[in-house]
Amino acid sequence: MGRMWVGGVLAGLLLLAACGDPSSGPETAPPERPAAPGTAAAKAPGPSPSSTTQKQRPPASAAPEAPAKRPTVLYLGDSLAMENQKVLGGFLHDELKARYTSAPYSGTTLCDYLEGTGEDSLVPAKDKAAALVRSLRPDFVVLQFWGNAWGYTPCMNGITHDKARDKYFARYTSDARKLTEQIANASGGKGPKLVWVLQGPDPITPDRVRRVNAIYEQQADASGGLVADAGKEVGPADARYTWAQHLPCTAYERDHPAYCTQPDSNRTALHRDDDYLHFCLAPTTEKSRPCPVRSPGILRMTRAITKTLTAAN
Repeated sequence: MGRMWVGGVLAGLLLLAACGDPSSGPETAPPERPAAPGTAAAKAPGPSPSSTTQKQRPPASAAPEAPAKRPTVLYLGDSLAMENQKVLGGFLHDELKARYTSAPYSGTTLCDYLEGTGEDSLVPAKDKAAALVRSLRPDFVVLQFWGNAWGYTPCMNGITHDKARDKYFARYTSDARKLTEQIANASGGKGPKLVWVLQGPDPITPDRVRRVNAIYEQQADASGGLVADAGKEVGPADARYTWAQHLPCTAYERDHPAYCTQPDSNRTALHRDDDYLHFCLAPTTEKSRPCPVRSPGILRMTRAITKTLTAAN
């Protein structure tokens, strides 16, 4: 932990300012995605631009019977969603045969996906939440946002957690409500169901994440949405908001050695030494892309999101 707090946190803060994401080299193929329990193994879809759509593949002979409804799922978010998107898409295909579209943008917060933000946004008009809902008519919209707190996103108008804490939480609450309303209006009031992904521990400002998650839970309750507590899966079992770089390996990770990074001590790495926020175990790069290597934190979070959607479907 000493090594992490001396060098890792300082380096992590620089990475946060740039909001870069893990990336493979230009000729590096994406890793094989782990098969969901009870399904045939499959490879994750290849790298994609900011908006990607995964098409259905022919089911393997050993695959379970498809659910009665094949849902359409839209996944929006920041750099955490950027690195998660291929693995989540693979799980949703295997479990639900879902029609899946992901449109994450690194460094974003809720206001970036609001229509009406104009040039003060990191998300282009075609990928605003309401615009994508009008074109895709999804059954579920999954929203994963860490809660940009350091002033990188222009549409936050300089409101940061450290300098204007009350304004920061008030703005986040307002934007969560506005985003919910814009999505509902874009669908004609007939859906989709919003799934708010709860975030994992923050070693710098642990109470911030607790309060951001509370905003998500309150908004879900007020609008009939859902929450997927993916963040619980990347923290200690007995300390939901305590940050940890390593955790004990799960049974699945022990059975799949690529996901139990330190088998001799029965623990696995969730973060790199130089990045306390992201869960991809590949180095971060300036250009944002889905994570190119097997990473236990990403596996844990995407399985939790998939479980929530499977139960709701």
